[in-house]
Amino acid sequence: MSLAKDLNLLNNSPTPDIIPSDDELWSDEPQLETHLHLEQIIILLTCLKWWWREREDFFASGNISIYYEQQQVKEKPHKFRGPDFFVVLNTHPEPRKSWVVWQEEGRFPNLIIEILSKSTAKTDRTTKKKLYQETFKTPEYFWFHPQRMEFAGFRLSEGIYQPIKANSRGWLWSEELGLYLGVHQRKLRYFTAEGELVPIPTEQLETERQTLQAERQQRELAQQQVITERQQRELAQQQAITERQQRELAQQQAITERQKRELAQQQLTQMEDLLARYREQFGELPD
Repeated sequence: MSLAKDLNLLNNSPTPDIIPSDDELWSDEPQLETHLHLEQIIILLTCLKWWWREREDFFASGNISIYYEQQQVKEKPHKFRGPDFFVVLNTHPEPRKSWVVWQEEGRFPNLIIEILSKSTAKTDRTTKKKLYQETFKTPEYFWFHPQRMEFAGFRLSEGIYQPIKANSRGWLWSEELGLYLGVHQRKLRYFTAEGELVPIPTEQLETERQTLQAERQQRELAQQQVITERQQRELAQQQAITERQQRELAQQQAITERQKRELAQQQLTQMEDLLARYREQFGELPD
């Protein structure tokens, strides 16, 4: 609902019969019927803006009025329509309170998407389709029913909307966007020419967060592996030192034992010499 309507309801007074100037053409669209409609428009808008985040040559919006026929007579106010979602190419992206065609060098939307509901479906399929075809001359028109999963698209050919042929996945190619439109998890989404789903920015942030987390875990694992390998090298070095010390100890023990044997041999030799000299002087020892 527009700001003017909100004020009128609060004041409980009728709308004044004044034609606003061109600079005061606010959007005059009613509230969206369901949360599904709001969610779908947000998805279409945020995904496209994220996908085209480096571009500065388009305007995309949803549920705002398009003023398409200028009237200067009090009894004939400006004509307008409010598509649920539309894109205008070759323009600047600054926000507008509405889209006023005669203030935008006569540009009409290049693409329009209507989100069908029980109360609007007939108008979207007939009256609006004819308006977008004959007056707006919008190159591409799509509609989607978020409850019935009805999805259709049309491309202007010689002034007449012709149905866009779906591919094997049921997606419709948009020449204006350079993307497919198709249903994914009961939502109308964009797909690249290669078949990749254009992410919702929050999904992309979560994916990037998970990627960063995975990279951090990989770095931590690599660091732990480096630490483990260093510890293993240090352990191997310590084991080598221990083994060398054990060999040196064994060698020292062998030397000590040899020295003991040599000493015992020397002592035995000395005793034999003493015994031999005793025998020479005194004869054999008595029994």
